[in-house]
Amino acid sequence: MKLIFLDIDGTLVEAGRNEPPASALSAIRKAQAKGNKVFLCTGRNMGMAAPVYKLGFDGIIALAGGYVLAGDEVIYDQPMKKEDLDDLIGILHEDGVFCTVETKDRTYGDENLSDFLADADGDNSEIERWRQALKGELGIEPMSSYDGAPAYKIVIMCTKASQLQRAKEKYEKDYDFVIQEVKEHGNCLNGELIHRSFDKGKAIRIVADHYDVPMEDTVSFGDSMNDLTAIQAAGISCCMGNGAKALKQISDHVLPDLREDGLAYGFELLELI
Repeated sequence: MKLIFLDIDGTLVEAGRNEPPASALSAIRKAQAKGNKVFLCTGRNMGMAAPVYKLGFDGIIALAGGYVLAGDEVIYDQPMKKEDLDDLIGILHEDGVFCTVETKDRTYGDENLSDFLADADGDNSEIERWRQALKGELGIEPMSSYDGAPAYKIVIMCTKASQLQRAKEKYEKDYDFVIQEVKEHGNCLNGELIHRSFDKGKAIRIVADHYDVPMEDTVSFGDSMNDLTAIQAAGISCCMGNGAKALKQISDHVLPDLREDGLAYGFELLELI
């Protein structure tokens, strides 16, 4: 049995969307019929992932590894400290950084985030995901309605790296500042603040241990820099043709673009179907 882990945005579906190509769904079904288990492995929370998850997966690594389901069983659940969240949001807002807070099921964003994203030029799947979220494709609520529910990560967007400096100086020891690859001369830095106690790669190991499957029998598919630890951890790693250059350089296989049936191609290449 192989354990297969699929990022959502930019890998399984076009960024911010919820409909995989028919070829990808067919490949997933065939892989499962062969006895393999297919997991989503995403930065999305359970609310944002729900439209894709309901298509029939064997589990999910959500919130970049902070919340993990194997079948119906929760096998990992690690929200961030409330005091860290409050302090980080305060520092980031003071330095002009736009933020979203992600709980298990809901996402809360700064009220003026849509104005910032209208002019943002970052050209990566995570930027596009948030554009679609703000259009109502994925669901996002105003920060003013955040009710204090346990949060797992903060998504950050700004124009200059210097805006993150104070937060990094205070919290980089405990939090990984995962910054996405942006095109040359782009005017938007975006990424996630994720506690170092978890990440996608560690979550893959947790799932593998749960099923008593050796890591060499794990396969990871991704496209952006928040898939880095998943690509590094898995026994076999694949980056989509539309993915980040840095991720392609360390992946075992570079596949065609997701729009060109790249995921199905990868399943065939690795004899998962």
